[in-house]
Amino acid sequence: MAQDVAILDFGSSKITVLIGERGVNNTITVNGIGECDYAGFSDGEWFEPEQLTYVVGHAISNAETNSRTKIRHLYIGVPGEFTTCVCRDAQISLSKKRKITEADVEALHEQGNAFRGDVDYTLINSQPIYYTLDDERRLIQPVGLSSTRLGGHISYILAENRFIHFIDRIMDEIGIESVEYVSALLAEVLFLFDDIKRDQYVMLVDVGYITSSVVLARGDGILFQRSFSFGGGHITGDLATALGISYTLAESLKRKVVLSLNAGEEDVYEVATRESTQTFPAQLVNEIVTDCIGRLARTVTKCLAQCEYDYPDYIPYHLTGGGLSYLKGARDGLSKQLGKPVEIIAPPLPQFSRPHLSSSLGLMDMVLNQQAPVRKKGFWSKLFNR
Repeated sequence: MAQDVAILDFGSSKITVLIGERGVNNTITVNGIGECDYAGFSDGEWFEPEQLTYVVGHAISNAETNSRTKIRHLYIGVPGEFTTCVCRDAQISLSKKRKITEADVEALHEQGNAFRGDVDYTLINSQPIYYTLDDERRLIQPVGLSSTRLGGHISYILAENRFIHFIDRIMDEIGIESVEYVSALLAEVLFLFDDIKRDQYVMLVDVGYITSSVVLARGDGILFQRSFSFGGGHITGDLATALGISYTLAESLKRKVVLSLNAGEEDVYEVATRESTQTFPAQLVNEIVTDCIGRLARTVTKCLAQCEYDYPDYIPYHLTGGGLSYLKGARDGLSKQLGKPVEIIAPPLPQFSRPHLSSSLGLMDMVLNQQAPVRKKGFWSKLFNR
């Protein structure tokens, strides 16, 4: 019998709680949803930490009411700004040539785990970029194959302990019995791209409202990730500052923008307010937004300059998240600024195919895929004896 699971996703402007189960044909059935806007975070710091218990509790309560379910165990997605990725080579020798078991794979991951006892970070996910056998073949699933040794390039995702300890205290106050922490970026990658695409490398740019992340992944793991403070809210802020208007009016104006419009001097955007309809020169507005996208592109390029991995120059950059994906013409504008093809990617579920849902549904999909029994000491904790 299918069992509901619950996830919590920290967006940069909204907290989302989903309660769901695996549906037919490997779909996701959402039985409850709770959302709550909040101040968010930037550069790894919460804007209003004193309000976080209330907004998290509100989102959880709404999801429980919506689904008529009491959440006792919660999977929490750790945002990219609070995680780091370390990739390591590992190898174990087998006593003789024999079939590789799941225990061998776990032993390999443990052999590369050098993070036990780290005062600043806790290991939350361990995924293979690839495994190798004694004939040097690279593969993702070695179990059942015969070899005298097992090696691999393993991706370890570490969460900041200050994030975990802070959220642990909030969960205790709310009354959640047990939690598991997982990488939100890893969940997105595994959900949005199929095995074949990931084997060829994938590049993901998740632009949120306040923060964004760039991820290079291959196989079942992340090779490189960087997060930075820039998102759709910064575009709104620049419009408000440059035009001398309120933030609320600037947000409404941003939603009118069409960057593909070859605007003339007489073209304007009209924004209806409660009192009147205001007009803004389309050329100027488009220039402001285009300049913001240029800043985003330069930051992405600067991040990737720190990546030590060689990856094919031809792979497209995939854009997701709610900060930029819905802005008309932004994809082409970002592609032009990056000098790379850019494709918008969203959850592969017809009823939920919206870029801003990529992280939340990715977390739900990851949890449903593992379906490990949740105990006070959960699956990932058990695996790494935390």
